[in-house]
Amino acid sequence: MIPAAVLLPVFLTHLAAAISPGPAVLMTVRLAASQGMRTAAAYAAGVMIGAVIWAAAALLGLSVLFQVLPGLFVAMKLIGAAFLVYVGFMTFRHASAPLATGGTAAGMSVPRAIRFGLVLQLTNPKPAIFFGAVFVTLVPPETPLSGLALILAIVGMNELASNLLVARIFSLPRARAIYIRLKTRVERVFGTLLAGFGLKLALS
Repeated sequence: MIPAAVLLPVFLTHLAAAISPGPAVLMTVRLAASQGMRTAAAYAAGVMIGAVIWAAAALLGLSVLFQVLPGLFVAMKLIGAAFLVYVGFMTFRHASAPLATGGTAAGMSVPRAIRFGLVLQLTNPKPAIFFGAVFVTLVPPETPLSGLALILAIVGMNELASNLLVARIFSLPRARAIYIRLKTRVERVFGTLLAGFGLKLALS
């Protein structure tokens, strides 16, 4: 059984990363405020799946592969950067469009929200490097398969819980009312920030 002395640092280190401001959290705020808890929760599930995939890939040595083949890492970074810039541009472009009423906007169904969260997470390869560094530093090489599965469960729990908390806060009626009143300005800020995250990813 993997000891708590290993699990606790992994839990705390990843939790700090999961709740830090970034494109995934920013999009949780936007979807919760504009489309409600249901869509934001589905999106959070997609982000969680993507994080677990990157964590599993790091355990399988993908972070080492990125170090051996830096061109692959650069290519994936550019793809992720282009996706974030595109999402930011579209958010900015449609900022003045009226918000649909009655539950979900812009046809963002639950499956689509899950796919969106998954794609947004998977198009950023930097989590693989983060997880690789955390696992190399904190997880003993002799950790059994059951212990690795528990670590992946912790990663999934952290990602889902942190995004659901953000989604709950910004899906409350008061937060949504403020968002609707300031929609054009808020979405232009969000669009600019998302594009900025993309450019930062490309240049980092």
